[in-house]
Amino acid sequence: MLIRFVLNNVLSFGKQKEFNLFPNKRLGTLKEHIYKFQDFEVLKLSAIYGANGAGKSNLIHGLAMLKYLVLEEHIPSKLKNGQFKFQENKSDTPQLIAIEFMQDDITFYYGVEIINGIISTEELYQSGLGVKEDVLIYERKTDSFEKTSIQFSEKFEKDERSQIIKEVLLQEFVKPNKPILKLLANRDNENLKIIKKAFGWFENSLKIIKPDTKATALPQRIDLDNKFKNFVDVIMSSFNIGITGLSIQKIPIEDYFGKNDQDELERIREKIDESENKVVSARLNNGDELNFVKENNQIFVKRIQLSHKGESSMIATFDMNEESDGTTRLLDFTPAFEGLISDNKVYVIDEIERSIHPLLIKELVKKFSLDTETKGQLIFTTHESNLLDQEIFRIDEIWFAEKDDTGSTDLYSLSAFKEHKTIDIQKGYLNGRYGSIPFLGNLQDLNWHHNVTTKQTV
Repeated sequence: MLIRFVLNNVLSFGKQKEFNLFPNKRLGTLKEHIYKFQDFEVLKLSAIYGANGAGKSNLIHGLAMLKYLVLEEHIPSKLKNGQFKFQENKSDTPQLIAIEFMQDDITFYYGVEIINGIISTEELYQSGLGVKEDVLIYERKTDSFEKTSIQFSEKFEKDERSQIIKEVLLQEFVKPNKPILKLLANRDNENLKIIKKAFGWFENSLKIIKPDTKATALPQRIDLDNKFKNFVDVIMSSFNIGITGLSIQKIPIEDYFGKNDQDELERIREKIDESENKVVSARLNNGDELNFVKENNQIFVKRIQLSHKGESSMIATFDMNEESDGTTRLLDFTPAFEGLISDNKVYVIDEIERSIHPLLIKELVKKFSLDTETKGQLIFTTHESNLLDQEIFRIDEIWFAEKDDTGSTDLYSLSAFKEHKTIDIQKGYLNGRYGSIPFLGNLQDLNWHHNVTTKQTV
């Protein structure tokens, strides 16, 4: 579960800002939206609104960069060069990204501070959530001379064998510009086992879907997982867009490529043999996904086909390249919503309404909102005011992003406005009551004919 996320001097966040999923204890609406874990509570849903350029997507980019930093073990260039631009002494001001989350019933705080492409501070604590004292797991410091030191838990520091590991790490493996969370998670040491859980959250539980993200290995999963196929069938058929079901076309690779593409066929064979699960995915220019799969020593090409009902109940089969962008995006969402229902995963979606009709996306979010048996968290950015409905959201689940006078992104929750549960929040948003909408005055005064070149008659 994601608990809170903090950014400072990263992209448009020139001042330290926090996004969190803490429930407002004064609210009595949609109590089933509160997940309870031991001594704390966290919300299951959040929507982030903002005008174009306000910085709401930068919140998602920040989260994606932190995940990349942890998994790939180096600072992404977009973060390294992504200091807030409207400030003096950019190079001397630290960049901060910090996150609080829960994995396997343990709450963690992980934070990194970066100066001039060097990780000056990296720390992992078992979080006390402000109620108990935080417990140190490790804290790593790098000074201006690029000398690094690490302080571990008291138990680790008192263990002689662990001290040897520490010295080897500092001498051979720890680099000033690389994080050490993954490095430590891969050590076989009893005192570092808890770090594996923290790393596992970034690797397996945090899922980020950008507007151009495509689901991978979907044909293979649909073909092998009958429950998932039924789940996708039900969802895609329920949208009333003419789809009656889906199937997987399975073709021997030799038939797919023919006799004239032996080099390409051999290249794919080699990649499959190198892959762990014997599956290689390829995305065609038309958006269709192909899965090359080795089964019983034979390689097949698998692709998704959708069945549509036409006149006189006639059924026709369509390839994915014949479907609309909206249908493709809905299909790409199906693994996310299946995961939200069945597992404690966190799905963060940028521009959830992209290419999808407002009523469809509202019904999909509403289905998740009203389901009392979900296990995951859904967080997304959107412009779609149609979603601003107190039957779907608690007011503490709605956030706004807006630029302040310094050009820095501000983040705030609708619960700060203390609105009554009966108020029309969509109308209030569109009337500018909460800010975070485009200011159209300049556009109304725009004389665009003034700068249009008059065409010459020949």
